[in-house]
Amino acid sequence: MMTSDNHWEKIAAAKRAALAEAIPNEYRVPEQQVPPESQLDVTSWPKESGWFSPKELEITDSTAAQILEKIASKAWSSEEVTRAFCKRAAAAQQLTNCLSDAFFDEAIESAKALDAHLDRTGDLVGPFHGLPISLKDNFNIKGKDSTVGFTSLVNEPAEYNATLVDILEKLGAVRYCKTNVPTAMMIAESVNNVFGRTVNPLNRKVTSGGSSGGESALIAFGGSPLGVGTDIGGSLRIPAACTGIFTLRPSFGRFTTQRCRSGLAGQEAVASVNGPMAKTLEDITLYSKAIVDAQPWTLDPKMLPIPWREAELGKRLKIAVLWNDGICLPTPPVTRALKETSESLKQAGHEIVEWDPKLHRTALELLGRMFVADGGKSVEGLLAPTSEPYRPEMQQYKEAKELGVQDMWKLHLERSELQRQYLEQWMSYGGLDAILAPTTPYASVPHGDFKYVGYTGVYNVVDYSAVSFPSGVYVEKTKDTLTADLKAQSEYCQGARDSYNPELLHGLPVSLQLIAQRLQEEKVLAMTDVVLKAIKSEAKPNL
Repeated sequence: MMTSDNHWEKIAAAKRAALAEAIPNEYRVPEQQVPPESQLDVTSWPKESGWFSPKELEITDSTAAQILEKIASKAWSSEEVTRAFCKRAAAAQQLTNCLSDAFFDEAIESAKALDAHLDRTGDLVGPFHGLPISLKDNFNIKGKDSTVGFTSLVNEPAEYNATLVDILEKLGAVRYCKTNVPTAMMIAESVNNVFGRTVNPLNRKVTSGGSSGGESALIAFGGSPLGVGTDIGGSLRIPAACTGIFTLRPSFGRFTTQRCRSGLAGQEAVASVNGPMAKTLEDITLYSKAIVDAQPWTLDPKMLPIPWREAELGKRLKIAVLWNDGICLPTPPVTRALKETSESLKQAGHEIVEWDPKLHRTALELLGRMFVADGGKSVEGLLAPTSEPYRPEMQQYKEAKELGVQDMWKLHLERSELQRQYLEQWMSYGGLDAILAPTTPYASVPHGDFKYVGYTGVYNVVDYSAVSFPSGVYVEKTKDTLTADLKAQSEYCQGARDSYNPELLHGLPVSLQLIAQRLQEEKVLAMTDVVLKAIKSEAKPNL
């Protein structure tokens, strides 16, 4: 029976109040130092505000690799590192609404224990000894909520840790916060009826992406040196692109997803995967190797027993460029980033060819059918207990019709055939190493305008390894104007054109993605490094 106590609005308000209360007084930004709403880019605020000490800024502006080195040498303690990131994460929450939980006191106690262990034994607990690592909301932590954006899951604490959470603890990581997601983690922006909307710290009028948008906002602000998100249709790569950071979308079987919460529990037609998000490629590689070296296949029967393999690349890579998927034209700065990056690769001696997106429309149609195959019952079942309404972004789940078992089996057959055809096309290029593609058609979009996930979703269907990386290109309002004579290819394409505002997006970073074949995580990371070096060698000084 519905009462006022279990109505969604009352539950959501109480949860938001509890989160605000979880921020200790000493981590609450003084009112006179809060940046005005008119300040859209708040990434410079920590340095400009005077609220952080020079040491806190030094710590929180460091990479994960640098922090680990400092802790190992005892130049920094895990406690002081953890306190600095707790403070900056608290500021990130107050300025961008990026967190879903904060447990800073527990984190500081864990850090103290790690420091004591190092002092007592002289040994590190593991490769992440003392490093604060943020986690997306769906990673179960015993005693903590994993709401995945539903009010019915508020005050329903997990009874166990996700397997990855246990691995991270064993490797010496410090957990200190969880980050915001969209409802069911199935929207490309991080907004839900529990916590509201996460904004982009680079420009608070645009999205930080989704579904790992709380992570991307926190990392871009400097509130986390390394975070873990998930990806079922682009949920790592889209937010990384919106905030100009790095991420790896691994193939299923490398990083364990066991005992995580899902908004579509049991849906396995397209696999959800998790991966790291950070400001440098080095940190992404460091994390990936450590997780694989922990042998997750000894804990999760779905993991593949593939040890970390150092990639051996030829001097000359063969890369196919996906200029346009035939459905949604990239906006001008994304096309410019593709052109400049492919030209840099040519100048560095690599072979550039064009990728034919002939299978992409079919792949995306399959992906859409997979997401709503249950007729939206999973989402409805989580909304109903508190009379929570569907968000407008979730309308397709409200209108979906359930597939029968036979039709679902047919869908699996279509997916498998599409995967076969995509591999066949890849092999037809003869020695192809990677595809270079937009991560999204946009740098970012105004809140509510992220409508197209086609450039990422294709690679979830075929389960390929992919890295999203900042291309070194930034939106330039005078240079990146729309060409009036280009005809929209679809309603998605028209929507992208209608919402494109180079004045608003001016100065935002533009990301691309590099895609390798399935289970080639080591290779795609190594190839991304090659791409970054080519870009750097071709970079022109700003005049």
